[in-house]
Amino acid sequence: MRVPSLILAAAGAALIAPAALPAPATAVPPRERPAARDEGGVTAADLLARTDTCTELSRGRYRTDADSPATVPVCGTDDAVFWKADLDVDCDGRPTIHCNSSTDPVFAPTTAFQQSDGLHLNAEKLPYVVVPAPSARWDYRAHGIRGGSVAAVVHGDRVQYAVVGDTGPSDLIGEASYATAQGLGIDPDPLTGGAPSDVTYILFRNSLITPIEDHEEAVTTGERLARQFLTTD
Repeated sequence: MRVPSLILAAAGAALIAPAALPAPATAVPPRERPAARDEGGVTAADLLARTDTCTELSRGRYRTDADSPATVPVCGTDDAVFWKADLDVDCDGRPTIHCNSSTDPVFAPTTAFQQSDGLHLNAEKLPYVVVPAPSARWDYRAHGIRGGSVAAVVHGDRVQYAVVGDTGPSDLIGEASYATAQGLGIDPDPLTGGAPSDVTYILFRNSLITPIEDHEEAVTTGERLARQFLTTD
């Protein structure tokens, strides 16, 4: 989970500490950013229109960064919960070429939820979103959300389907994996990338992808649940 106010200090410490991987950060090949695209037939415009009205579920609001005001509520319908925030890039999980302690000063090699083989998730390959840790403000578990729940993330005219893959600080919201950012056409660099606003996260209640790493199934199920979300009150 990103804690933006700590990034500069952490980055300084990272320059002093030895790199965790054999190859220095300068050896990391440049990222290829394929053109973003919708993964299904449900449009971003339709989903944004459906989430234009908020029935607040959270008892209080969230910050998007540690030094920002708390302005973001968690909203909900019978089918989904959703919020509109920024997108901080989460690189946590298994170390990869673009997600490791050399490329990300606050990298953690673990995720709250794991693959079917017990390994932590691969943020560079798997689109996943981060939910705030349970608190008196809001507890995702009480609203039919769990590790592996399906999410639709919307930015501009793009829709990226994902799963719930990690938890973050209980007072911050607005974070998704490297792969999610890349799929939306957002710079996925964990240190300098992300989007400052206008990202909508829609999590479908009582959904579950098994195994959690099956992205193709997340897209198929997400498309079906998104259509249902658009047609119910």
